[in-house]
Amino acid sequence: MTSFSSTLRRTSATVALACAAVALPAALGAQAAGKTGVVVLAHGGDSLWNALVVDAAQKARTDGPIEVSFLMGAGAAKARFQDAVARLESRGVSKIVVVPMLVSSHSGHYDQIRYLAGEPVKLDEDMAHHLHMSGIEKPKSKLPIIVTPAMDNAPQIAQVLADRARALAPNPKERALLIVGHGPNSAEDYAAWMENLRPVADSVKAMTGFRDVRVELVRDDAPAPVRAEAVTRVRELIELQHMATGKDVIVVPVLVSKGAVSRDKVPADIKGTPSIYSGEPLLPHDAMSRWLEMRVREAGNAAPKRAADTQQQAPAHQHR
Repeated sequence: MTSFSSTLRRTSATVALACAAVALPAALGAQAAGKTGVVVLAHGGDSLWNALVVDAAQKARTDGPIEVSFLMGAGAAKARFQDAVARLESRGVSKIVVVPMLVSSHSGHYDQIRYLAGEPVKLDEDMAHHLHMSGIEKPKSKLPIIVTPAMDNAPQIAQVLADRARALAPNPKERALLIVGHGPNSAEDYAAWMENLRPVADSVKAMTGFRDVRVELVRDDAPAPVRAEAVTRVRELIELQHMATGKDVIVVPVLVSKGAVSRDKVPADIKGTPSIYSGEPLLPHDAMSRWLEMRVREAGNAAPKRAADTQQQAPAHQHR
């Protein structure tokens, strides 16, 4: 596994790009004409968080140009979705595929992306306010825009988590592994997240040979009592896994990039438990570029939607 320090060195040249409008030259000038343009749209964080997203997009092999945009954080206003779409349109692409670099398709941020792409989604006040504060709005382009699923239960996610876990426990036969995610607010979305992540956990177990593999979510943005109960479940799972194996439990986060949740919150949540935690998120890993490529290929068979075609608004989703 690539060390975080080496990743920092490798992405230092990319950090400046992540805080500005990012155009990645998968194809140049006239070479992009008639091809599929891609917008990788991520939550956004500090410059290093963003740089790891840019790096993964830069390594993806698609048949057209790629742009990176962010929904929140310092990079959002400088890499607005509508500007990314306009740049792709100016390069002559025939359609645009939007790949949400999110762990789950069941989130308020995924709704934001669907809304921006012209799908019939009415945002709640918080989600709409986030976009407004960064000056992000629907593009004026009439190109077909397709939004792919987020990571959900993609096989590449299991591959990354397996590699992260093996790095902490090269001989995992008698050990247990707990995969910890951010999670949503509502109970319905919690069920949807878990429906996707349980098969991921099963795949990780098959790949690695850990004696026991579980997954749980801390529901970081939920009201304080909900989050506190989620953290209690995480701690109880660690204790149960430790009792079953007699060894410290390996804990791996299913988070996109390195930020406050992986660096500060999860370590505080599991402090004092019999666990081993490094906090290495999904990025950086080459499998994430392969995931991006897979989503673009899948979108090739999807029915395109035009941003100007969807005027009707659907009922608002609960903020997540």
